[in-house]
Amino acid sequence: MSDIPSNLTWERAAPPEATGPGPWIELAFGDHDLVYIRETSAPETVVTTTRKKWDAFVLGVQAGEFDHFVEGVEGMEGFEDGLGNERGGARP
Repeated sequence: MSDIPSNLTWERAAPPEATGPGPWIELAFGDHDLVYIRETSAPETVVTTTRKKWDAFVLGVQAGEFDHFVEGVEGMEGFEDGLGNERGGARP
């Protein structure tokens, strides 16, 4: 396992109105186009990917490519993403 740089600046991916410890996902962008991902409840476990792969994932989320993972999840009906698109409902 590679060493995680100690100088990373972690950014919490939580709704603006969120309070408390989460658990939340945190991201850090490092040198050499690397992206580090961890969960606040287990900060010692870090996943590393590339910026190109991270960007492709984010675009896929925004395009609704992963909506089927939350179908039927309580509280996700009518969920609106940050772009004003309704997500999480049943697919037609």
